[in-house]
Amino acid sequence: MANFRFKQLHKDPKTRARAGEITTPHGNIQTPAFVPVGTQASVKSLTPEELNTIGVQLFFVNTYHMYLRPGIDVIKKAGGLHQFMHWDKPLMTDSGGFQVNSLARKASLVKISDDSVQFQSHWDGSTHIFTPEKSMQWQWELGSDIHIAFDDCTQYPVTHEKAKESMERTHRWAERSLAKHKKISSSFMVQGNAGKKKTKNQEPLTMNHYQALYGSIQGSVYEDLRKESAKFIANMDFDGIAIGGMAVGDTKYEMKDVLAWVMPMLPEGKPRHVLGVGEVDDIFMMVESGADTFDCVAPTRLARVGTLLIGNKPINKLSNNPIKKHELDITKTKYEKDFTPVEKGCTCYTCTNFTRAYVHHLFHVKELLGYRLATIHNLFFIHRLVSDIREAILENRFLELKRKWL
Repeated sequence: MANFRFKQLHKDPKTRARAGEITTPHGNIQTPAFVPVGTQASVKSLTPEELNTIGVQLFFVNTYHMYLRPGIDVIKKAGGLHQFMHWDKPLMTDSGGFQVNSLARKASLVKISDDSVQFQSHWDGSTHIFTPEKSMQWQWELGSDIHIAFDDCTQYPVTHEKAKESMERTHRWAERSLAKHKKISSSFMVQGNAGKKKTKNQEPLTMNHYQALYGSIQGSVYEDLRKESAKFIANMDFDGIAIGGMAVGDTKYEMKDVLAWVMPMLPEGKPRHVLGVGEVDDIFMMVESGADTFDCVAPTRLARVGTLLIGNKPINKLSNNPIKKHELDITKTKYEKDFTPVEKGCTCYTCTNFTRAYVHHLFHVKELLGYRLATIHNLFFIHRLVSDIREAILENRFLELKRKWL
């Protein structure tokens, strides 16, 4: 569609890393881009204005949670997610498949069939049914700029047989999701804009802009299944491609393998999003493989337990665990009288106004401001890192930057 497109601006000569631009009705996204997760239509503790200041270009909202609370009808009456949240930049929503298969499964309250997923709410135990068609309808009514096709997210560990069954179900649901999406988008084109009165049999729309749909690749850690799924989804008429089933119990080495198998099979002219991955070393791995966007709860979740991301630790003090290399636990007693910024040279609001000692104090007394300041810093850190990566790609020095960090 004319108001959603992807343009590759530059490709690294030594890797698959690329810099590009995604055009949406609510603005352009410079890629690579990190996508914070706003599960309940909010990036926890921060205002939209603060997200703008940090440099956030888009964030992720969960359809499953919006459906349960406050309900799709409430958001429709508000004029869609953008109006409801006071956010005028791009938004991405997921299909609800991951939440249904993870949250509900914990209590054995889900029944999956080829037709639908029946589950009980983790809030009140009430029974609900998700189908590909319902997920597409609800995402259009939420009014996000990018949707994800309804998929069956395979938990790990899983046998090859079960992974294949799940992948094939995802493919059938992808076909149904795309068919419903096309029906709704065709109705949108006929209407022209939301101000025109819809005719009989047309889908009711909340928003007056085209909303893109990404197909989801599954297949767990099995090479044959991942390649089969990549080929199947890549050959469908989706606006973009999502790689799902990552970071659900599999190792970083297995995630790297999956990306190595899948990425070469995807069309160059469509954006690629990796679902649920976004630690520092993961970001370099994903970008190097050719990913354009990626969402993850890690930076905000770490912030809420007092773990702050930094990039200037002396190398001899780093953990051997790559996940811990850029983490600082501000709750430790040694920061009680440390009157330096969280990260020297950082220009975020937290680092330019407060010290480690103050943030340590806030966490020690469980003051809510501590969570906010930590979240501001962590998101700023990740945004700055990804911006530096994009600049390095454009200047053909991506691997140099990667070596500096990892």
